Amino acid sequence: MREEIKGLAGFLVAGLGAVAALLAWAPLARVNVEGGFEGLHRDLSVLYIDLPLIAAGGALVPLAFWLLTLRRFHRPWLAALAAAVAAAQGIWGLTSWWVPYQAPEFAH
Repeated sequence: MREEIKGLAGFLVAGLGAVAALLAWAPLARVNVEGGFEGLHRDLSVLYIDLPLIAAGGALVPLAFWLLTLRRFHRPWLAALAAAVAAAQGIWGLTSWWVPYQAPEFAH
């Protein structure tokens, strides 16, 4: 595989990882953006703090595994597999660990 194609494949891996992470994160963050009951609990910090971090992590984790595997084994298919597994585990970790803050709906 030529070097230019390997570089483009790395960018593709990073882009797909970022998109997949954002698509997995968006339903969890919807509560904070919409605000719950009558919009009382709106917290838009998820858009300017969490959104860039999720996109960067979704891009950098698979890209790092792509580069490390490609450098070590010189097999593009193995690097793609490692990047896909890293992205899947990263997204699983994100959706199981990250829960946006939700204030109590009704305060007594």
